[in-house]
Amino acid sequence: MKKRALLVFGFVVAILAFSCTPSPSALKKAVENNPDIVFGAIEKNPQKFIEVVNTAARAAQKKGRQAELEAEKKRTEEEFKNPKKPDIQDSRVIFGTKNAPITIVEYSDFQCPYCARGYQVMKRVLKEYKGKVRVIYKHLPLDFHPLAEPAARYFEAIGLQSPQKAEKFHDAVFDDQQSLNKEKEGFLKKIARKVGANMDRLKKDLKNAAVKKIIDADMAEAKKFEFSGTPAFLVNGVSLKGAYPFEEFKKIIDRHLDKK
Repeated sequence: MKKRALLVFGFVVAILAFSCTPSPSALKKAVENNPDIVFGAIEKNPQKFIEVVNTAARAAQKKGRQAELEAEKKRTEEEFKNPKKPDIQDSRVIFGTKNAPITIVEYSDFQCPYCARGYQVMKRVLKEYKGKVRVIYKHLPLDFHPLAEPAARYFEAIGLQSPQKAEKFHDAVFDDQQSLNKEKEGFLKKIARKVGANMDRLKKDLKNAAVKKIIDADMAEAKKFEFSGTPAFLVNGVSLKGAYPFEEFKKIIDRHLDKK
């Protein structure tokens, strides 16, 4: 085996010695027929091998991320010219000023930890752009969050009674996701009582076909816009997919406000 490897190694050296551009196919064939050459080199210099692989991986990740950023920037510019158009009905629960110039439509999941981050960002947006932004909370309950869909039904059912109580319910659930995960639907009932919902009416409205229709329509709309994960946002039709920091929303909001 050692003699065979030496012969192949000599073949590779000969190619390198007598040609400025050695044939890739020849080198490939030599290594494929005698992989011990590569394995031997790795065994002799394992630390160097790891360093080279890690360097190559970092370079590939950097290149891939750069390509993603460029594609995202291009998509954003296209959406400023041709914004996405979600269905917005006056009957929906609206956070902030109802006739604000900036509308943020949020597609979210009450049990998603990243959506809890998005909730905190939306609170800051509403505070710092008071009177200029409204947020419409829509539903994208994910299959692996079994409490997300029930929480969405509670939110919309409470919204039929009072948008203000629905907003308080929304905030309370996101402020204590740990209790939601631990106490399950019992926690939803407890928060509903705490915000002052009529529990008898709530029990009926949880089964209301109108409530299910709202949630189904939200999920269908998210799919149409190719939102598969949560949270996702549309800022006057310009999309942000993920729990982005406040600064990213600020860039889009300020640009919209400058245009107006």
